[in-house]
Amino acid sequence: MPHRTLNVPEHGMIDAYHAELAARGYEADPAQEAAVKRLQQLYSELLGYKVARQSMLRKLFNKPVEPTSVYFWGGVGRGKSFLMDCFFDAMPYQRKRRVHFHAFMHEVQNDLKTLNHLPDPLQTVARRISEQVRLLCFDEFHVSDIADAMILGRLLTALFERGVIFVMTSNYPPDGLYPNGLQRINFLPTIDMLKERFSVIEVDYGTDYRLRTLEQLEIYLVPDDETAAARMNEDFFKISGFEGEPGQIEVLGRQLTARRIAPGVIWFDFAALCGGPRSQNDYLELAREHHTVLISGVPVMSAAMSNEARRFTWLTDALYDHGVNLTMPAAPPPADPY
Repeated sequence: MPHRTLNVPEHGMIDAYHAELAARGYEADPAQEAAVKRLQQLYSELLGYKVARQSMLRKLFNKPVEPTSVYFWGGVGRGKSFLMDCFFDAMPYQRKRRVHFHAFMHEVQNDLKTLNHLPDPLQTVARRISEQVRLLCFDEFHVSDIADAMILGRLLTALFERGVIFVMTSNYPPDGLYPNGLQRINFLPTIDMLKERFSVIEVDYGTDYRLRTLEQLEIYLVPDDETAAARMNEDFFKISGFEGEPGQIEVLGRQLTARRIAPGVIWFDFAALCGGPRSQNDYLELAREHHTVLISGVPVMSAAMSNEARRFTWLTDALYDHGVNLTMPAAPPPADPY
């Protein structure tokens, strides 16, 4: 049934969720039920809010009540990004954006540097964002950088004041954000604000969607045997049309060694890509610059390789978000590192 005023489905989030489940051959996960219901509620609230804001009577007499933003969290692979994508695609807003949180903060920090001649550049950044976006969806919300931690509270407050509504996914509850961070005591008001202004929903203990995401990513597996290197050489040439050369690329000011480089295609050893200190922004930048990534030497990751496993998770998230193809040896899939 369509919404009584807007020509859109009344139960758009739930409809989109079940349609996407059917398209992927999934079954509804009971662990996601509360999140699905809350996102449907937000969908309805946003539609009602849109109608109320367009009503001349409401404009004359009172301001409509703003919808409550949503923050849902849970372990890796619980389908949080899947749920947010269903909601985002269903929501009939033009001024909406879905973005990886670290990519968003990278943009904000760059804008602040550009505007540092102004008395309060953060307010200018918030105004510009709010002029473009009414609904802002953050995937993988997490704070690990002190520069982000010190401005996040003011930024979110400034966006709230300008009517921006949020949907956020995170692996952590609000109280678990910025753990052991420098000057964390100054970040605690931001945590309190998140708990006060968001509906906080836990999504956990259901189907592991991380492996399903890896299945959906365009992954081309080659046998993990003595011929793997030769096969990947062949694949590299077929994909790129070039033999490629070993070399280094610069990613956010740091050098990264590659086995082969060609326009739009790059081949790494796992150790070079995930074995050392890398950030999510590194992988996002890599995904933006290439349409295909090849990785050799991918191990079966044990608990002792939790750092490598976390970086591999960041990498596959970035590749998936940007539609990048991935070729790697067909070793057993990495276990959930968390």
